[in-house]
Amino acid sequence: MADRRLQVFHAVAKHLSFTRAADALFMTQPAVTFQIRQLEEQYATRLFERRHGSISLTPAGELAFEYARKILALSDEMDIRIGEMTGEMRGPLLVGASTTIAEFMLPRVLGEFNALYPQVRARLIVGNSESIEGQVAEHTLDVGLIEAPAKLSGLESRMCCEDELQVICVPDYPLAEFPVLRPADLADYEFISREPGSGTREITDAYFAEHGIAPESLKAQMELGSPEALKGVVATGLGFAIVSRAVAAREIALGELRGIPLDPPLKRGLYLIHPQERFQSRVLTTFIDFARRQLKEHAA
Repeated sequence: MADRRLQVFHAVAKHLSFTRAADALFMTQPAVTFQIRQLEEQYATRLFERRHGSISLTPAGELAFEYARKILALSDEMDIRIGEMTGEMRGPLLVGASTTIAEFMLPRVLGEFNALYPQVRARLIVGNSESIEGQVAEHTLDVGLIEAPAKLSGLESRMCCEDELQVICVPDYPLAEFPVLRPADLADYEFISREPGSGTREITDAYFAEHGIAPESLKAQMELGSPEALKGVVATGLGFAIVSRAVAAREIALGELRGIPLDPPLKRGLYLIHPQERFQSRVLTTFIDFARRQLKEHAA
């Protein structure tokens, strides 16, 4: 119900790009430019500085962006609350998840949630834990599922289940003959690691440090941005990786990879995070409760 020009301005200010805003809004770039020009004429001031192929907000634009965020949030809240008065469970739901959760745990949860509530339009955004946490804090996502408690202020973390990590390697790799592996056993072998900012990277670094092995002393061969990439490199025989049990369950069952538990076990909590002080729709609260139950059952 919010003014279309305000929606267009918000998108341009958020992306600082007319092209990316047009893509996000499914509009042509000239149409976006026209809407911004109309808004600037209405207020008789420039909202963007345009120079050398880039744009930035003017002081008036900064103020307008602050109010646009509030107005659009209130508009969404009104739409949701009026819809809830009719008893309908409907509306958008922006879910962010770290790559491991998004690829190996969340698809089933979202599918079952959609079957129960077909009028809810869920959209999944995938990134590492640090990225998802930042987007939830900025209110560009309604809820996030990450591999560590939130560090940023203003966010609430709820542990939904526990996840165990294990070593994976090809069956003829030297580590494959071990029934269990201690941290010290891994120090002399090629390590395929997740990238900085990943929840998996954070917890493995802490695990090695806790057991007297400096993470930087490991024979790290490369850092990769997804569990699928880790599996692909490990499958070449280049080294070992440490991943969630869910990540390689299929390859282990087929005999393509070997999964070896760590001693002591390496476990982590998976967390649902959302802003503390913000209106929560019935869609969001229902999804949070549903996801916690389903992920807990999945991990059992």
